[in-house]
Amino acid sequence: MTITITKDEEEFNRTAAWRIIAQMLEKPTAVIGLSTGQTTIDMHGIVSRIYRQYPFDVSRITLFNVDELTNLPREYAGSCYSMILNQLAGPLGIPDENFIMPPTMSDDFEAEARLFEKRLAERGGADLQMLGIGANGHIGINQPGTPFESETWVSPMDPDFEARVRRETQVPKETVLGGLTRGIKNIMHTRKIILIAKGAHKAEIIGKAILGPVTTDIPASVVQLHPNCEILLDAAAGSRIAGRV
Repeated sequence: MTITITKDEEEFNRTAAWRIIAQMLEKPTAVIGLSTGQTTIDMHGIVSRIYRQYPFDVSRITLFNVDELTNLPREYAGSCYSMILNQLAGPLGIPDENFIMPPTMSDDFEAEARLFEKRLAERGGADLQMLGIGANGHIGINQPGTPFESETWVSPMDPDFEARVRRETQVPKETVLGGLTRGIKNIMHTRKIILIAKGAHKAEIIGKAILGPVTTDIPASVVQLHPNCEILLDAAAGSRIAGRV
């Protein structure tokens, strides 16, 4: 495990963007996993701008997101499909067949989870996963308590996040919301993981995940066991571990 702490948020965004571009240039058939949210939107924008200024071949690159919301319209601006499509897959012109995402609506999400993994396996598995971390230590939508041997499944949402989604979508109370997420076992089978975080609000959980014990109470702590993992942080997120690792 290597740790990179950038001097500020701007350097973090540039560094993370170049990690994605480097994987694309190194392996033109790379299968790259992404994450959504405030941590990644700016880095995706930088990737898109660099590609627009200096185009390179992405015709055989495969993109996917580590998770997707369930029982919401795919057109919802907060769906992972919409965010990755608008931020990266669309601007790079990734062919539809190379943008692998599970549906947001289905009568059989267990089958969709198996199909999602099958499609990734057919392309040789994931080469790189840009992996966010939640304030409670979740990765993907694998909440605290999720077994490390879990495989791709539909997980409950964090209650605060679910409340926000319900406010934004006005989805009926009887509709069960969740997230189809790659399991921790699947994530750990990725050839390279880059755990990313920025902002002072992530400093405490980063300290626990990186310096503390490996425990299902903090799912992100499992990356300590990965043979090819980088922890990429801005100065604020890395403030609790700077000088201690």
